[in-house]
Amino acid sequence: MIEIRGLTKVYGRTTAVDDLTVTVRPGVVTGFLGPNGAGKSTTMRAVVGLDRPTSGEVLVDGRRYADHPAPLHQVGALLDAGAVHPGRSARNHLRALAATNGIGHRRVDEVLELVGLSEVAGRRVGGFSLGMSQRLGIAATLLGDPAVILLDEPVNGLDPDGIRWIRGLLRALAAEGRTVFVSSHLMSEMALTADHLVLLGRGRLLADVSMQQMTATATGRVTVRTPQPEELTRLLVVAGAVVSRPEPDVLTVTGTTAEEIAGTALAARILLTELVPVHASLEEAYLAMTADDVQYRSTTPATPATDPTAPRRAAA
Repeated sequence: MIEIRGLTKVYGRTTAVDDLTVTVRPGVVTGFLGPNGAGKSTTMRAVVGLDRPTSGEVLVDGRRYADHPAPLHQVGALLDAGAVHPGRSARNHLRALAATNGIGHRRVDEVLELVGLSEVAGRRVGGFSLGMSQRLGIAATLLGDPAVILLDEPVNGLDPDGIRWIRGLLRALAAEGRTVFVSSHLMSEMALTADHLVLLGRGRLLADVSMQQMTATATGRVTVRTPQPEELTRLLVVAGAVVSRPEPDVLTVTGTTAEEIAGTALAARILLTELVPVHASLEEAYLAMTADDVQYRSTTPATPATDPTAPRRAAA
């Protein structure tokens, strides 16, 4: 497993990671989330020894990455799919990596087949698309059949079929008992792939929770259907809840729980025909938790109402 203990990394006056302590465990896919500038890439670089901690330490199976005698057999990492000599073929790139860790040519052919690049293995990498480069990077990650998989934005450039493939691959690797640590800005993919989440904001740990805990703690909405909506609304508002009424017999309630709503209705002898807690999506939970930690805030320009009969402005 990966043990991050009190990791701090400072660049000049900027603290990229601030006293981070996390354990990434085997057997599950752990998603690594956070806004741009949160410290995710710095943390991953520290795991494989590319960034030296200002303080604290990072251990992989009880050792620093640099202390493993054959690191490709222990840790497979994809941090930059473009970090490949463009003049080399895909096969020769992997063979060069394999030679440094005593890995034979047969394994190179196996991972090329696994990632779907066998037919283009002889082509120069400089002519690869972003998606093909990502697949080659994943092949390099798996070359040593490692126990720990570390991937930074692995779905960039992949088409829908490729995204579905990497999703299944990550879950299969975790099911084999490997440690899978993957960062992504695509919340929809993380929701389908990850079992556990580590969330950073401005270098600090914001959450270290299961996927279920992440979405459950971010929601307070409950959908209620009742033939007595006015009476139930009055009682819930008095109790401090916020109630809206999207349909004549349906209430959307925030600021309380389904259990408290049921108790209120029971005490007042109000019939409930539906009572459903509405869980937030991962995106909603993520945005709520990182609202104060976004480094770059953008605005959406207002769209003026247009008169279809008005003349169009000539193009400049």
